[in-house]
Amino acid sequence: MAASDREVPKGRRPRPDKTAIVGAGPSGLAAALMLARQGRDVIVFERFEQAGPVGAGFMLQPTGLAVLDALGLTPAVEAMAQPIDHIFGREARRGRIVLDVRYDDLHRPRLALGVHRAALFDVLHRACLEAGVRFETGREMVAADGGRLTDACGHSTPAFDLIVDASGARSRIAAGLGAAPRPLAWGALWGTVPWPGEPFDPRALQQVYRGASKMVGVLPVGARPGSPDRLATFFWSLRTEDHAAWHEAGLDAWKAEVRTLWPETAGLLETLTDPDQLTLARYGHHTLARPVADRLAIIGDAAHSTSPQLGQGVNMGLLDAWSLSEALASHTDLPDALSAYAAARRWHVRLYQALSLGFTPFYQADGRVLPWVRDHILGKVSRLPLSPRLLAATVSGLLLDPRPSHRP
Repeated sequence: MAASDREVPKGRRPRPDKTAIVGAGPSGLAAALMLARQGRDVIVFERFEQAGPVGAGFMLQPTGLAVLDALGLTPAVEAMAQPIDHIFGREARRGRIVLDVRYDDLHRPRLALGVHRAALFDVLHRACLEAGVRFETGREMVAADGGRLTDACGHSTPAFDLIVDASGARSRIAAGLGAAPRPLAWGALWGTVPWPGEPFDPRALQQVYRGASKMVGVLPVGARPGSPDRLATFFWSLRTEDHAAWHEAGLDAWKAEVRTLWPETAGLLETLTDPDQLTLARYGHHTLARPVADRLAIIGDAAHSTSPQLGQGVNMGLLDAWSLSEALASHTDLPDALSAYAAARRWHVRLYQALSLGFTPFYQADGRVLPWVRDHILGKVSRLPLSPRLLAATVSGLLLDPRPSHRP
């Protein structure tokens, strides 16, 4: 039984009782729900006036889905999501396949899900309200000390038994513990578009590359809550310093370049008529050496952020929330629980941070050497015996999985 559903023996009241969550993203909502179901008094502070989803569609990997399984929320997300059975990438000039990851190569095969952020937010948010989680919006928390939060206006809260910082990569609370994300030179333009249909594969993340400086991708992400219309996230790799020049050049010049790389995108591109339909995502890399302090736990991108090349961001945050709830349910002493959480996540986080940092230059960089290695060597290595299973396990987030019985 998951810790989030575990009953606490009589006479052993769970600690902490009063818990503050900072940030209403997936990891913050998941943590709030798990801790509320353990009988704790939970309040979520959100800096926006209305809590809601922010960012592009993404892939829920088997690790993230396992957390939703424990919460009993997977069917509700599946109803709006799109099953993904493989990730496919090819080189634009010759059509050479350079990436082919299939989820049926896993030791325990399980499909991923392409998800619109609004779908996951809706499911988690509703479950939080049903569990009695309270929300206070329009407050940006910038510091945590001694169980008290301080907002951007200088106002402090009463003391909490525990604060969970899930406020993202630019968290000012995590910065107080030494988090200093190093900006990455490359980001991505992304937009939500109607699902284009054939010849695109509705069960695959598809990408096309020219070297490592040009990348275009299409990810089916299912539907928004309350709508039957199927959607896709369309993305284009871009140096962040080139965004202004891209905007000035206009959509027509950019569309012509995209069509040259991937002619089948012509119909999809017609749905993009305004540059403001495409948002520039900027990325940074950092890993907190110790994501805990006095009455404070850091989870999600606030604790570790990197490029999205391995698609682990949301999934890692969900695993953080699960590991924290497990630790709190298993230890009556809060410092012991926080230490157990940090230990449980240490090696999995470090491994995927290192993998993301190492693999990113093969897909987002200038020069010719790394893309040549990717196209001519890594592609062949990936077809060696046992390589498909290892590659699938890597992308699925299962290497050094903190849930011991679920490791590949």
